[in-house]
Amino acid sequence: MFKHWFERRGNGSVEPNGRRRNGNASLIELRQVVKTYQTAAGDFTALKTIDLKVAPREFIAVVGKSGSGKSTLINVITGIDRPTSGEVLVGDAAVHLLGEGDLAEWRGRTVGVIFQFFQLLPTLTVIENVMLPMDFCAIYSMSEREERAMHLLEQMELADQAHKLPTAVSGGQQQRAAIARALANDPPILVADEPTGNLDSRTAQSVFELFERLVGEGKTVLVVTHDRDLARRVTRTVELADGEIVNA
Repeated sequence: MFKHWFERRGNGSVEPNGRRRNGNASLIELRQVVKTYQTAAGDFTALKTIDLKVAPREFIAVVGKSGSGKSTLINVITGIDRPTSGEVLVGDAAVHLLGEGDLAEWRGRTVGVIFQFFQLLPTLTVIENVMLPMDFCAIYSMSEREERAMHLLEQMELADQAHKLPTAVSGGQQQRAAIARALANDPPILVADEPTGNLDSRTAQSVFELFERLVGEGKTVLVVTHDRDLARRVTRTVELADGEIVNA
C-alpha cells in the first residue's frame, strides 16, 4: 500500500540535537522511572522503578494487559507525562527537566506521536493537519511546508484526499494522515499507541510494513500493541505487568 520513499542515510544515527553518536549507544534511556497518579481512591503507581534502554534503529513493541503501564511508559518517553521520580534521557535531552515551552518544541522536532484515535483536528483539512507540526516548529518555508505535506500524503496514497476534512475520509485514511503528520518534521523517533487498533487487518498490515521500512531507513520506532501476531515482527518486545518490565 505505501510507497518506499525515505532517503537512505549513513550508518551513523542522528540525535535529536543533531549530533552524531555511536551506533551502540542508547538513544532512549529510562533510569529508575516511577510515575504515580493521585486519584480519589488514593495514589496509583503506574510505573514502578523502570529501567530501559533503546538503541537507535530499534523497532520495539510494548505489550501487556490493560492497565499494565504501556501508555504511561511511552507518555513519559515523549514528555506527555512527567515521571514522579527518575530520569528520562533521549539523545542529549533530559526530557524530565525540560520546561513546558522547551518540551513542546523538543517533542515537535524529535518525536512523531501516532495516536490510536488519530487526533486529527476536525476543522482543518487533511493537508493542513499534516502541515501543523511544521508550522508549530517553524520548520521549512511556507511554500515548502505545503509541498512537503503533499509529498507525504502522496506516499500515503492520500493526495486525492488532501483538501477534505478528516470526517470525510475513512478510518484507515485518517490513520495514514496521522502517520504523515507524525513524519512531517522528519523526527528520529516514532511512538505509536495502538496504531492499528481501529483498522482492518489489511490496513494494519500495511501500517506495520511502513514502520518496518522506517526502521530500515534509520528511524527508531516504539509501538504499543495488543496484536501479538504483529508484535512478533519487531526487533524486540518489552512486556509490562503491573507497572514493571517483566520481559525485555
